[in-house]
Amino acid sequence: MQGGRRAGGPVRRHDMGVGMQIACHGFAASAAVEAEAGAQLVRLERFRALIGGCHLAIESRAAADGARRYDVRLDLVMHDTALWPLPPCVGDDVDDALRRAFMQAEQALIACQAGGARVGLRNAATGGAVQ
Repeated sequence: MQGGRRAGGPVRRHDMGVGMQIACHGFAASAAVEAEAGAQLVRLERFRALIGGCHLAIESRAAADGARRYDVRLDLVMHDTALWPLPPCVGDDVDDALRRAFMQAEQALIACQAGGARVGLRNAATGGAVQ
């Protein structure tokens, strides 16, 4: 890590096979942030037939009032290597933004399973930032 930035963080692969790459921008990744991301990844394990992994990007920015804002982006990596970006989740609490990003991914994957195609992912990818 240099200057509080971590580009291309480690690939985490859990026993079930869904991997995750984490990148933190504007702050140094902490063990707590990585642990929360790993805990949230468990939500996606049941969709391993649809996805091979995900890319998680967390950006920290200073707001005008000096408070920190976190922009959490989660892209799903399909088995055919297609990348399905989901709308960002933005908030003052990084853990809350992480939970919302993974909840959004879970809902999109449920819709995808129900539709038998990637329609749910396409619809989720067209939305705006989740506050």
